[in-house]
Amino acid sequence: MSLAEIIPDSLRGLPRDAVLLFVTRFTRLFAYGALSVILVFYLLSLGLTETQVGLLLTLTLAGDIAISLLLTTRADRIGRRRMLIVGAILMAGAGIAFASTRNLFFLIIAGTIGVISPSGNEVGPFLSIEQAALSHVVPARSRTEVFAWYTLTGSIATALGALCGGVAAGLVQKTSFSTADSYRVVVLLYAGLGLALAFLFLRLSSLAEVKPSDSTRASARDFLGMGQSRAIIVKLSSLFALDSFGGGFVVQSFAAYWFYLRFGVPAAKLGVIFFWANVFAGISALLASRLASRIGLVRTMVLTHLPSNVLLILVPLMPNLTLAVLVLLARFSISQMDVPTRQSYTMAVVRPEERSAAGGITGVARTAGAAISPIFAGFLFSRPSLVDLPFFIAGTLKIAYDLVLYRQFAAVRPPEEKQG
Repeated sequence: MSLAEIIPDSLRGLPRDAVLLFVTRFTRLFAYGALSVILVFYLLSLGLTETQVGLLLTLTLAGDIAISLLLTTRADRIGRRRMLIVGAILMAGAGIAFASTRNLFFLIIAGTIGVISPSGNEVGPFLSIEQAALSHVVPARSRTEVFAWYTLTGSIATALGALCGGVAAGLVQKTSFSTADSYRVVVLLYAGLGLALAFLFLRLSSLAEVKPSDSTRASARDFLGMGQSRAIIVKLSSLFALDSFGGGFVVQSFAAYWFYLRFGVPAAKLGVIFFWANVFAGISALLASRLASRIGLVRTMVLTHLPSNVLLILVPLMPNLTLAVLVLLARFSISQMDVPTRQSYTMAVVRPEERSAAGGITGVARTAGAAISPIFAGFLFSRPSLVDLPFFIAGTLKIAYDLVLYRQFAAVRPPEEKQG
């Protein structure tokens, strides 16, 4: 089978701006993946305690909330490209600061003001604005499938980043560098990729922007960029916050640290484990678009997310490393099927001129939920008898999210499903 046969019709002849957004997605998620595998190890090597690391990660995510809300709710009015460039500069600045100091106070300031991803997942304003721009330049009938490939692109990038981050740190440790310096190399790579992002965003055209008439009309009547879509976004945001609060207990940095604590897995091997985990996650996103075309976006979100959360609970119950990794990989193989469907659903049920704001507000809700839990996770990981508990808490809360989401939104269908 040739590459041309694998690529669906929806991706052939993508507009230049859409292709560029796929490239920026890959660049950013590669950086996030590389950092996530070594971040907790790096911070501990600087002399921080597990509790201090948890506090720092919580405040870092809290800062991302403020930055995301500030930039995404203004993007449709001021300019999507401008806000993306600002986000990239903040990402690069945070990486430089983290590589330059071991002082907790300065690290907190840098993490709060800048853009740092401890989970390997999207943080900051990028995802919301990019998806709003993608929805602007691709047809509605192709949106979910394009989002699925967009998600796959990010998962592969995160996987490669995790692999390279772990391997790079392991290789540098074999030289005369100290442990902290070996991890610092990856942090500096993160900063460099942030600068590369700023350059790529400069090349976006005006086609990815909202029409001036739409932007003006929206800004004149709304709050935080939202008008008619406010009620549904408030409900979705509340549920997304619950889901992310649960997931925050097992962000990739802490999950990697759990494998080290339980089985003594070194950084290089952790990079391989999370490489495959993210590859499987990306492949699952492709299956989501096909399933959604048959049973609908909301049903796909729930029916794929539920079993992945059951598997999450089972990870710490495994008696050895092999079984724990197999369950983790099984979980990742279906865990991302709700991502493109969730994102497509959000873009579908709001007005075009409110998409950046809608994505930003729901993204901020997710970041807010995820920002709270690491401080509790850090406390639990600092006590050997409690290191398994984050998995149980995360799985239970995320199952509750699935059940409530289905009850609230099963009957709220996007326009393309109504037409079908």
